Amino acid sequence: MIQPFVNREQELDFLNKKYAENSAQMIVLYGKRRIGKTELIKKFIEDKDGTYILCTNDSTEENIKEMKDKFADLTGKEYFRDIDVSSFYSLYKHFSEEIGNRNAVIAIDEFPYLIELNRGVVSVFQKIWDELLIDRNLFLIICGSSMGMMETEVLGYKSPLYGRRTGEWNVSPMSFKHLKYFYPVYEKSDLFCLWAICGGIPFYLQKLDGSLTVEENIKKKILRKGEVLYNEPGVLLREEFREPKTYTLILKYLSLGYNKQGELSSVTGIEKGNLSKYLSVLENLRFIEYILPLGRKKGGIYEINDQFFRFWFRFVYPNLSDLEMGLIDEVYSRISPQLNAYYGKQFERLVIEQIKTKEVPLPFTFTDVRPWWHKENEIDAVVTNPENRDILFVECKWKNLDKIDAGRILSGLEKKSGSVQWNNESRKEHFALFAKKVEEKETLREMGYIVFDLDDI
Repeated sequence: MIQPFVNREQELDFLNKKYAENSAQMIVLYGKRRIGKTELIKKFIEDKDGTYILCTNDSTEENIKEMKDKFADLTGKEYFRDIDVSSFYSLYKHFSEEIGNRNAVIAIDEFPYLIELNRGVVSVFQKIWDELLIDRNLFLIICGSSMGMMETEVLGYKSPLYGRRTGEWNVSPMSFKHLKYFYPVYEKSDLFCLWAICGGIPFYLQKLDGSLTVEENIKKKILRKGEVLYNEPGVLLREEFREPKTYTLILKYLSLGYNKQGELSSVTGIEKGNLSKYLSVLENLRFIEYILPLGRKKGGIYEINDQFFRFWFRFVYPNLSDLEMGLIDEVYSRISPQLNAYYGKQFERLVIEQIKTKEVPLPFTFTDVRPWWHKENEIDAVVTNPENRDILFVECKWKNLDKIDAGRILSGLEKKSGSVQWNNESRKEHFALFAKKVEEKETLREMGYIVFDLDDI
């Protein structure tokens, strides 16, 4: 389905303000694949003098040829297509002389592909910037999806481009509130279910159909062989890794709840030393994250850091054999009883995201938001401010609650909070409940509790 350009006001405002400075700019844009970087760039340059260049991993020569064609279109000089150059520097030397002082945008997307072909290309672009572009009125965008490579080879302290950039932006998933622009007829609970499946990734959301129910979308757009989302994580893993088998195995068991390194080592058969290396790679590429509970410096857990990857590895990957045979209804009948528990866990993630991004008002400013657990006790989120000694304990429930149920949950939360070791003698305690629906919210708020349901998010 074709969707309008949604949100990205902050990103566009940042880019336009840098453009308005009317001086040479090197802007680094990066973010996970499918997150909408390309559409952001195209939206930014649609009313400007500029060109968009998509790099490939074919060969350096092919990328130079692509840039020659783009420069010919931008300058109106056909000789660029036939110019005999074998290096980026030589090409940009001709281009800088031809472009003069025009205020033009050059957007180079998937820059890491150039690095894969020749790691020295970063030094080449340092020289291009220092000797050819810095005194021009050009707006250079360097964009990439390989998070690890962008952060080390482009943004890192040891990168030849370090200190050259005039701005950078890590493009994040869209927030939950923007899903309504994709699916305006959906109820908020259904919008949450879509978020739990796709997160805020525009590419995934655009592959679903707003005329279908959530269940129908799962069946027809995710579980059906041949659809784009049917094997999307497998495609992305093959793009990142030549041999994705081991990484796929790790992600599979993470989705099933084997979150500690020792558990993963036992279930996958991967020796702990080697497993650490694989986990480090997945973490650097933002496929997974390491979560430490409040007050702990070790003993954390690993979790998949992408909603759709989490859903796909939990419900699609284990059933691929049946899905290949077209047994969609049979597979859905197996996963359907597990979906509510899955949504419940994702509701916890949404609440933490909403707190971190200050989408919900809290009675104090804070510096940290993280879960807490110890033995059998667990609190979904704890929000702290060490300076003021404020602490908020948060319980999340993906269900409809009446006043009695809500009160019982809050009482249990107060009891569990006593086990949390954090400035126990002087802290100011607050208690919050987030749920799908809470009856008599105002009454509970008058009692001093912080209460939100889906209508407030």
